[in-house]
Amino acid sequence: MDNARRETLLLAPYAMHAADSAGRRHEERAHAYRSPYQRDRDRIVHSSAYRRLAYKTQVFTSPLLASPHLSRRNSFSQHGGGYHRTRLTHTLEVASVARTLARALRVNEDLVEALALMHDIGHPPFGHAGEDVLNARLEGEGGFNHNAQALRIVERLEQRYPGFPGLNLTHEVLDGQSRRAYKPTRGSVVPDGRESPLLEVQIVDAADSIAYDAHDADDALELGMIEFAELETIELWRDTVSRVRQRFASLDAKALRRATIHELIDRQVSDLLDHAWRRLEELRPDSTGAVRHAPLIAEASPALAEQKRPFERFLFDRVYRHPRVLAQRMEATAALGGLFDHAADTADTLPAPYAEVARQQSPQRAAADYVSSVTDRFALEAAGALAG
Repeated sequence: MDNARRETLLLAPYAMHAADSAGRRHEERAHAYRSPYQRDRDRIVHSSAYRRLAYKTQVFTSPLLASPHLSRRNSFSQHGGGYHRTRLTHTLEVASVARTLARALRVNEDLVEALALMHDIGHPPFGHAGEDVLNARLEGEGGFNHNAQALRIVERLEQRYPGFPGLNLTHEVLDGQSRRAYKPTRGSVVPDGRESPLLEVQIVDAADSIAYDAHDADDALELGMIEFAELETIELWRDTVSRVRQRFASLDAKALRRATIHELIDRQVSDLLDHAWRRLEELRPDSTGAVRHAPLIAEASPALAEQKRPFERFLFDRVYRHPRVLAQRMEATAALGGLFDHAADTADTLPAPYAEVARQQSPQRAAADYVSSVTDRFALEAAGALAG
């Protein structure tokens, strides 16, 4: 059975069918047994930028990512070793949640997976801390945004194929990534004449939120940065724990924590699916065009969204702003700033294609492209060598 026939049988009319793709910027022959979105997924997985996510910080930098130049007092080595997420494991978890949602809602799983695997490849070392450094250094040149950087990577910086620059991904994947910088308000049609994203794009955004809410809390608990009892002051967490305890009479602390994380993910996924099916029943979209002109479909219900807000505020205040995280951030971003300055000063000696960016755009943009591409460990060791 060819792919078009398979999608006709399996996918809903509001899903993005590969046969309806707008194609690629550089025309290519159709593959014998892979759909366009399967090829996109494979190109992302085989890219250098994707592989480097294994050595980039999600929230917490560990000795597995860092180097002796990062002070031991600011590392998390004494708490769980390599337990906590890297940018790659976060990406895989997002892809897992997104595929579950996509299958349940009968949309294109291959497109969803390509979008999910691509969504964070533009992140620099040290996560959002590194992004802030590069954004400040590029003030006056458009700034730095990891969503936009992902597009630069797949359209220009990856040099893996002889026939075209970048990865030559489909227009649907590129458009989906470009929309990540703009997130419409809940339950509204996108203003200013812009259309809503494809349902596949909406699903990846939702899966990202579901994954990092649960897993950042899990990592913070494992690392001893917060206590389980503190989270029980938050309604979303408290209600989720109550559900677990109704199912399991007695669990030790570790088993309770893990069961709560599982339940928190399942609860959010189930809520989103219930809300999405109600919205689909109400709107009855019969094409991707109908989805684009409708309010957002793949989002949490208003009730759960209200519960998520104080939970996410707690994570921001008690985890992302934790003194040890902030101390690590200061040390790491100082190193990244020094590396950027050196790269900008010597941009003509940077590896291709960064030296070409320096000639065509600016040394600062080339430095940002280069520095954002390296791993945490490389950035720290290079900065240490520069410091003498």
